[in-house]
Amino acid sequence: MDFTDKDKISAWSKARIVDGYNENLFRKDACGAWIAWEKYGLQDNDFGWEIDHIYPKILGGDESPDNLRALQHQNNASKGNDYPSYTAAITSQGNSNIEDEKYLTVNKNTRERLKALYKL
Repeated sequence: MDFTDKDKISAWSKARIVDGYNENLFRKDACGAWIAWEKYGLQDNDFGWEIDHIYPKILGGDESPDNLRALQHQNNASKGNDYPSYTAAITSQGNSNIEDEKYLTVNKNTRERLKALYKL
């Protein structure tokens, strides 16, 4: 899917800012993995990231800014079409990404926002 620059900025803005790092260059995704702004769309890089539909398109989600977030590419793949709980494949240790399978759930505030958006 081709996302606009506006979509990319919106998704990036939801990633976690980390003290001591330039927030325009580096952030962490919802799974705790590092992502780098310039690595968008790169699946051959540890810091590569993609735009995730939090509420999957297959379930009725769309490109609403509230439904988009940045996920490290392996986390996006492992999440797939799962909602609200999903599997994450990558987290971080120090300033590196490491493999660490975790089972996560989309946070309550986001679920409530999506519930209203999609009339769930």
